[in-house]
Amino acid sequence: MMGKITGTVAGTVALGVAMSASVQAGDGMVNVKSQHSVVQTADKLETVLNDKGMTVFARIDHSAGAEKIGKQLRDTQLVLFGNPKVGTPLMLCAQSVAIDLPQKALIWEDAEGTVWLSYNDPAHLAKRHNIQGCDEVLNKVSGALGKFAKAATE
Repeated sequence: MMGKITGTVAGTVALGVAMSASVQAGDGMVNVKSQHSVVQTADKLETVLNDKGMTVFARIDHSAGAEKIGKQLRDTQLVLFGNPKVGTPLMLCAQSVAIDLPQKALIWEDAEGTVWLSYNDPAHLAKRHNIQGCDEVLNKVSGALGKFAKAATE
């Protein structure tokens, strides 16, 4: 079943990005600048996710993994999370989106020492999986991810 992303979803996501100076979208990812360290941001994210009824499936410390092989990597952690109440409707729109679920948040420090929280842009997922006619679900996911990111980074 081939389709296309509707203008409403793309417009909503673009508007959300434009409204926040700390949020930048590019290459299918939304990047939100954090006021905290990587560990503090990931901790705050886990707290807000748990408070909102999401399941945190894993937290991966990529920097610790690099140390195990004698390499240095700036602080980099990945949080995998989800909830069937959110993911299932998205998969009913396009089952192939399951490859991108559960949701992921990458918390990382750049070369200048700035910490970012990054996640997959739902509009990009809609385009990637040819989702059509599911604007309400995509808007809900986009809004939730934005709120989670804001709570973890401010």
